[in-house]
Amino acid sequence: MRRSTRVWSAALVVGLGVALAGCGGRQDVAGTDTGGDVTCEVPGETRIGIATGNSTGVYFALGNAYAEQLSAATNGKVQGTASETGASVQNIQQLVAGTYQVAFSLADTAADAVQGKGSFTGPQPVQALARIYTNYTQVVVRKDAGITTVADMRGKAVSTGSPRSGTEVIANRLLQSAGLDPTKDVKAQRLDLQKTVDGMKDGSIDAMFWSGGLPTPGITDLFTTAKDQVAFVDITPLLPEMNKISPAYEEGSVPAATYALPADAKTIVVPNLLLVKDDLDANVACVLTKALFDRKTQLEQANAAAKEISLDTARQTDPVTLHRGADKALTDLGAK
Repeated sequence: MRRSTRVWSAALVVGLGVALAGCGGRQDVAGTDTGGDVTCEVPGETRIGIATGNSTGVYFALGNAYAEQLSAATNGKVQGTASETGASVQNIQQLVAGTYQVAFSLADTAADAVQGKGSFTGPQPVQALARIYTNYTQVVVRKDAGITTVADMRGKAVSTGSPRSGTEVIANRLLQSAGLDPTKDVKAQRLDLQKTVDGMKDGSIDAMFWSGGLPTPGITDLFTTAKDQVAFVDITPLLPEMNKISPAYEEGSVPAATYALPADAKTIVVPNLLLVKDDLDANVACVLTKALFDRKTQLEQANAAAKEISLDTARQTDPVTLHRGADKALTDLGAK
């Protein structure tokens, strides 16, 4: 192609883009923040990509429901599309790269991101829309594997979750807290939740780690079909060591009714955050945050974990800064 033709073609594309913008044409993705007052109004049609997690996890279920409710809350002006991903670490990496505009993440992974440690080589330009629900670290073993503590996993086939997921981060930290080297002392299987559950069922995996909301569909499947063969492991004795790594970890328990367990299962929990880039258009961030709370009832229908989304805890995102658009939305909604 001759240079004159290339120049003419480029000019045509730019001209068409300007013309479409002037006529209120579709804006493919949200723009960057230009400052000024936050009106919580999005002038043009906006597309939002949402990074979730494994297809049988809560991130995926809620992410798809959230995408649907964004459209309903804005009369179709904001169109969301949720995608299956490896979860937290990968989500943040792809959020920063511009592949997605919203990402689900564990709070400990998000803290690592803004502090530039753990899986991240430097501080990442991300901020929060809100704290959402709690993730429960669900450590399940086959009863015939002879495992009653994390330390007993030495030499066993252990699923540590999808590569670059928040589950993998927590799994490796728990193994290290128990005195094990994840790369040498266990037969680590870096598998997504569905493959992990399949392996637990057929006996090719002895133990698994999963960090997710309650109930997690994949874990429900496991306990429904292999109830007499699997059991939860109490990992709370490792909490003091885990707190040396991050204060985000707290003690909690999986209620027995969640998976028809014989008793509540004590475990370690960590909050989830909904993240965006720090330069996202503040009005878009405001709309995204308001939709999360305005459509909470509909999100609860997708997964019960959404019941925990609350204006009482929404601002609790430290050390991740709350985006200024989200701050405006939460103020309007009466959050603490």
